[in-house]
Amino acid sequence: MAEVPQYLTKSDKSQQLKRLINEVLYIIYKLGVPLQGITQRRLERMAMAFLAVANVKKVNEWAKVDNSHALRTREIIRYWNNYFYEKISESSDDDIRRKDLKLIAQAGIIIPSATNPNAARNDGTRSFALSPDVVNLIKNFGLDSWEEEVNIFLANKVTLEQQLSSEREMSLIPVKFPSGKVSNFSPGKHNELQEAIIENFLPSSGYGAEVLYIGDTAKKFFQM
Repeated sequence: MAEVPQYLTKSDKSQQLKRLINEVLYIIYKLGVPLQGITQRRLERMAMAFLAVANVKKVNEWAKVDNSHALRTREIIRYWNNYFYEKISESSDDDIRRKDLKLIAQAGIIIPSATNPNAARNDGTRSFALSPDVVNLIKNFGLDSWEEEVNIFLANKVTLEQQLSSEREMSLIPVKFPSGKVSNFSPGKHNELQEAIIENFLPSSGYGAEVLYIGDTAKKFFQM
């Protein structure tokens, strides 16, 4: 198996726990969860949420993983405090659902409402468990064939990273400049205003004015 990247570089966790967290982040990255742009602490919390649901505390415990272990959000916090040396109040359990489990649940790695499929989204009794679809892949983590197993598993599937990328592309705003060139701007009121100025105001009232530069609010680039 390929060497696991060091996603977590700033942490006060032990070396063994940092290694375990980096392994988790590699697993969820290979399963199609985008990690770019996420803070170190948020990555750490997402990985610990995965570990709590999977009931994995050490790097040599992957082979014992199954999907029978289901935890509510407050139980996840207790797991963190007991095994990962956190000191988090159980009253902050809503962050677990809304932030720490969000991407891995959207990717289908974690199943919400594992013990009660009819539970409301904000029901505090909802529990989270590993999807049975990914259990064998996670059990086999560390084998030489693991990356190939992942590739086979993802064949003909749309990953969360691909889905989010497609949604971003669909929401882009195409802007046609007086020169005829078309550029795609990120969505937002500011860029909608710039589109209206370039495409509507300049042709009717710009008296031949040219666009010298323009900034995209998300990408921060300038178009000459």
